[in-house]
Amino acid sequence: MVEINQKAPDVELVDTDLKKVKISDFRGKVVVIAFYPGAFTSVCTKEMCTFRDSMSKFNEINATVVGISVDPPFSNKAFKDQNKLNFTILSDYNREAVKQFGIPMEFPFLPGYVTAKRSVFVLDKEGKIRYKWVSDDPGKEPNYKEIEEVVRNLS
Repeated sequence: MVEINQKAPDVELVDTDLKKVKISDFRGKVVVIAFYPGAFTSVCTKEMCTFRDSMSKFNEINATVVGISVDPPFSNKAFKDQNKLNFTILSDYNREAVKQFGIPMEFPFLPGYVTAKRSVFVLDKEGKIRYKWVSDDPGKEPNYKEIEEVVRNLS
């Protein structure tokens, strides 16, 4: 698993428009990377909508939010559109980011289906991990206020 003060893995994923995006593309900004287990599930929807509703705070301090799931980009696009998510959503359909960040989880009730543990990483402007929160409980949400505080302190 990646650790604080380590450079974030520079994985290349695809966004909801099938464009390739690398983690390093966000250098120069503080970045909140929020891995979520599955689009359209109740807790994931609540989490991504909470980030959506906080975007004005992040925009004020030139920070960005990126959501990542193992769902295909087509599902992520429908999820993004339905919930009016105003930030980048990336598809880790081959589980490369999940592996490199060290957060694989077998999805409850679907033996053999690997998804991401609900996790949040905050990267500084150079791409180093400055905050890490990983949950073994897919029903648990992160501490949003704590994340906002870390982002504000890095900006």
